[in-house]
Amino acid sequence: MKSTSATCRSPRRALRGFGAVLAIFILVALAVLGTALVTIFSGQQRSVAFDSLGIQAYQGARAGIEFGVYQALHNNACANTSFALPGTLSGFSVNVQCARTSHTELATSTDMFRITATACNRGSCPASADATYVERELRVVVGSNAP
Repeated sequence: MKSTSATCRSPRRALRGFGAVLAIFILVALAVLGTALVTIFSGQQRSVAFDSLGIQAYQGARAGIEFGVYQALHNNACANTSFALPGTLSGFSVNVQCARTSHTELATSTDMFRITATACNRGSCPASADATYVERELRVVVGSNAP
């Protein structure tokens, strides 16, 4: 008659193989989790960087609008120009376009100025888009009945 210990495996021997499989599974799961976290984190970093560039482009376009409105209301001139921005907005340029129309109502002449300012992070705007291109465009219409 055979002994029972020879035919039955001990519980310790059966768990040895299971422990190795469990350890490999845990390592693979942690590696996948780490890769996912790095991917999400780098996407968040790019998103924050583009938000910052978008805010700078918006402020550049506002500067272009203010320049165009000043020229229209104080100098009665329609400014069509491009310029680079200084200081914290360096690296951005602005293109200001203006269209002037005259209207007469009840013997009062009014000049209307349609001003468009486009700011981007290239030497001239608008430019061809790529993965790092940021552009903002603002439009305003102002009127002047100055002589």
